[in-house]
Amino acid sequence: MKRATTLKMNYEFRRVYNKGKSGVSPFLVVYARPNRRGRNRLGVTVSTKLGKAVVRNRVRRRLREIYRLSQPELKQGYDIVLVARTRAVTAPYRELEQAYRKSCEKLGLWETAP
Repeated sequence: MKRATTLKMNYEFRRVYNKGKSGVSPFLVVYARPNRRGRNRLGVTVSTKLGKAVVRNRVRRRLREIYRLSQPELKQGYDIVLVARTRAVTAPYRELEQAYRKSCEKLGLWETAP
């Protein structure tokens, strides 16, 4: 993923948490907030409570891939933060994907109905 399409700074994450809307599922929480850039930016948060680095990186890669594959269907112009929950570690890929889609649907992020 290009550097320009990701959230990196702490203040960017805090702004999305405080002023954005959230969609909750047992596996992850999706926060979204409109930006004025005309394209989406992604931030992924995985706590150290989930496990060691290998486990956290696997969860992070899976979430980024789910986002990447759904990118053409999403509305543009949002800052999106994905926060992995404990169940995301053992969840099958399909269940993670369904949880992401439902959370995005709650937030109205789909360009067309999935």
